[in-house]
Amino acid sequence: MTATVQTLRFKLLPPHDTGQDSCQQEIERRYQVVPSVVCAMCCLFGIIYCFFGFKAVMFLTGLMFGSIIIFMLCYKERVLDTQLSVEASVGIGLGIGVLCGLVTMLVRSVGLFMVGLLLGLLLAVATTLVVMEQFYHPPTVWIPIALLLGVGMLFAVLTLQWQRFFTTLSTAVFGSAIMTVTVDYFIELFLLVQYIYERIKVAPARPVCWYSWVILGVWPLLTTLGVLVQWKVTAEGYSHTEVIISRQQRRVQLMRIKQR
Repeated sequence: MTATVQTLRFKLLPPHDTGQDSCQQEIERRYQVVPSVVCAMCCLFGIIYCFFGFKAVMFLTGLMFGSIIIFMLCYKERVLDTQLSVEASVGIGLGIGVLCGLVTMLVRSVGLFMVGLLLGLLLAVATTLVVMEQFYHPPTVWIPIALLLGVGMLFAVLTLQWQRFFTTLSTAVFGSAIMTVTVDYFIELFLLVQYIYERIKVAPARPVCWYSWVILGVWPLLTTLGVLVQWKVTAEGYSHTEVIISRQQRRVQLMRIKQR
């Protein structure tokens, strides 16, 4: 996945653009239909996930996670000696994402683990990598990878233990992150996403313009708003365990009817 973000930006930016935009240089935006539609759909999913995610968390978690990962892999790697187009990569990503969504929805423990893993990965990217880069540049790529895996696994286990709190927090963080990425695309064509990706692969640091930090600041604001809305409104009186209990009660009632 080393060249995925660069390849996407190369297709989205003008031919003369080198990716090293300064704050004084105006970005010449050339939006394509497929990336724009995908970003718009992701923004819609992000709104649902951020403010209503505690109820729709299982299916959407698998759908978004599976679709994004498979899309990036298909778009970069050759499948059957053929370089797939953006449209084909989107179709394959959505298909695999639906399957992942069904698995996370039907297998409750897998869904909760995935929710916690996403929360840990996003927090590691936001707090550890971006903040750490301002004070310390890692000498090897294994340091960011170890931080991502360690924090991700930690929050995955914590989510299995304290489900309601971390599920609400994870859905708000993930939904607001999707909306932030969408804003980043329509304003500066993934410059912020490229900067974060460069922090993961320990590329030489480059200056970031002030509006990129403003876009990044939208993330915690939307996260806070999403947590408050879910905690007070959309997730009130709802629990995933009630779904399991109700199914068990129906099974017990059916067994009693059969015994009679």
